Amino acid sequence: MSNTGAFPEEKIRLSKLMSQLGLCSRREADDYIARGLVFVDGLKVTELGTKVFPSQQVTLGHGAKVQQAGRVTILLHKPVGYVSAQPEKGYKAAVSLISSESRFQGDDSGLPFDPSQLFGLAPAGRLDIDSQGLLVLTQDGRIAKQLVGADSGVEKEYLVRVQGRLDAAGLQKLNFGLSLDGEPLKRARVDWQNADQLRFILKEGKKRQIRRMCDLVGLKVVGLKRVRIGKVKLGDLPPGQWRYLREDEGF
Repeated sequence: MSNTGAFPEEKIRLSKLMSQLGLCSRREADDYIARGLVFVDGLKVTELGTKVFPSQQVTLGHGAKVQQAGRVTILLHKPVGYVSAQPEKGYKAAVSLISSESRFQGDDSGLPFDPSQLFGLAPAGRLDIDSQGLLVLTQDGRIAKQLVGADSGVEKEYLVRVQGRLDAAGLQKLNFGLSLDGEPLKRARVDWQNADQLRFILKEGKKRQIRRMCDLVGLKVVGLKRVRIGKVKLGDLPPGQWRYLREDEGF
């Protein structure tokens, strides 16, 4: 078999390779394999757990491509008071806001809404209940992996209103030098937008990260809004309304 540099390749699970290649999620990969919709070097593979070399060519069959093409990704302006995932403590889940009535009038995707699109629609990255702004809900495992996968480097931009005093040293720490959960945070970009508002640009998303970062430098967050994920901006999407991700858009 082919070698990579001086060391022979090691086989890995086909489903893992498909995920690494961005073809689909590992769960979707197993489904496609079982249905005979995956080909390795042109040969159909149907046995779950099959291992292959990373250099081998993996392609999806027509049925899998059609299934993926029918999946939607929705951009929602989540208001405060809604949870991103499963409802809790009497609060509603953000997905409950998705209906034909709450669709943004400026949606120019051309896609028709169908209630079946709510099946399997899950948040790709969360906003806590006290935060608002851009939330991505998707049926597409490829987009979920791109946004929340372990190796995701997609930027998320937030506008954060704060109370308290912050000196130059504190601002420097927000940019780089803080740790959470015993791990150093990745370098961020944090700067003042006005007297009480900071802009945060992060490439990671630990639970309540911005609020906890601000706590560490003596600031209290009184408002948090996500305005951009990668190349996709919240724009003029009103709170509680949503639109489809267009074909010409990408994160």
